[in-house]
Amino acid sequence: MWFTNAIGQFRDFLRQEFSFITGNYRILVFSWMIMDIAFEMPASNFQYYVEALGGPPVALGLIGLGNFLALAIVAFPGGYLADKFGRRWLISTMTFAIALSFLFFALAPSWEFVLFGSIIGSLCLIYQPALFAMVQDSLPPERRGMGSSIIQLIHGTFNTPGPVIAIFIFGWFGKVTGQRVIYFLMTGLFLAAAVLRLRLKETVTDGKPIRLSYFISSYPKAVRESFGVWKVLPRTVLWLFLVRTFVMFGMSLTNVINALYARDVLGIPEGQWYFVHIPLLVTMVVASLPIGKMVDKVGRKVPIVLGLCALSVGTMVFAFGDFLMVLISMSLFGIAFMMVMSGVMALSADLIEPKNRGKVIGFNNFVGYIVMGIGMLIGGGLYESMLPQAPFFTRLGFTLVALFVVLLLVHEPKKTVEAVTSLQNS
Repeated sequence: MWFTNAIGQFRDFLRQEFSFITGNYRILVFSWMIMDIAFEMPASNFQYYVEALGGPPVALGLIGLGNFLALAIVAFPGGYLADKFGRRWLISTMTFAIALSFLFFALAPSWEFVLFGSIIGSLCLIYQPALFAMVQDSLPPERRGMGSSIIQLIHGTFNTPGPVIAIFIFGWFGKVTGQRVIYFLMTGLFLAAAVLRLRLKETVTDGKPIRLSYFISSYPKAVRESFGVWKVLPRTVLWLFLVRTFVMFGMSLTNVINALYARDVLGIPEGQWYFVHIPLLVTMVVASLPIGKMVDKVGRKVPIVLGLCALSVGTMVFAFGDFLMVLISMSLFGIAFMMVMSGVMALSADLIEPKNRGKVIGFNNFVGYIVMGIGMLIGGGLYESMLPQAPFFTRLGFTLVALFVVLLLVHEPKKTVEAVTSLQNS
């Protein structure tokens, strides 16, 4: 009898804790599940794939730069159009487009085609401001920490099998052919997610249908409004923007060369490197819900501070570690990522009105992507022409600056912005 009662109480607890997973948020969660199954598969072999296609280390920097410059180009119109004409059309249509962009990776005869495919795919990500604005629209204030962490939980859970599956695919087909097979799989899964996203309902619209001509004609106004919106935002939003930018720049410095660094400096064989993403993803799965609960219970600032501390320690552990220490550093990165992203996303939703969220996200993305593209180019150059550890030292410096900004300048509001409770049919 007690066992039956315990099961019933546990079921009621789950129903109460996760009752907010409905409507658009639920559709987005399920679509992310589908996309994440394949998304992590090419990551561990990507740098080696570019190398096999004739790309030197600086080519990785150029691919990163092209990728993020393309993302920056569409950030302003993406945010403006999301607030002006709505979220749904951008999300559903561009998910189909990005699925097809993976064919450039799968069929690439040289690394230049990888660069081209990366640029095309990044241009399709014009829907990102609409995507994250719709998530913020759909979460009630008391569940924003949990809702943000569930997104990271989904990424971690469904990304985790990716590196393991990739190991078997590389074993069967080799590094180059196996990578091509993976990109074909990504195309199919992203198309399935795009079909699911056709069921999304609009949350913000002025009633006018969006047209392709708006992508160009709206650009000047999008830029003006994306800059002008900062006049009406709380000052803390500006500090969060700086924190996010510093962290993204630091990560880009090392992520562009970490596989080559592990092999050539730390002496970790390529076969072992394929496993290092597993503790990162497993940690994100295990820690996501407790961290989300922490963000909702103790506030947004404390998790951000703890996350930046973990990121600083993990950076140095990776730079001077062996295989075991690199695994530990990846777990630290997982904890840091969860804390910083959940805290920043929840605090941003607390502070920004729905009508301005797309423009703010677009502005953040514009600056962040340019910074990351430059960071990847600088990181590849520092690694190739200077001290191999230089990208890691620079990353540590920017992380510490971000930590002090949070400690001294970031403040939580006494009153938070409410969720969008009524959804309009598109």
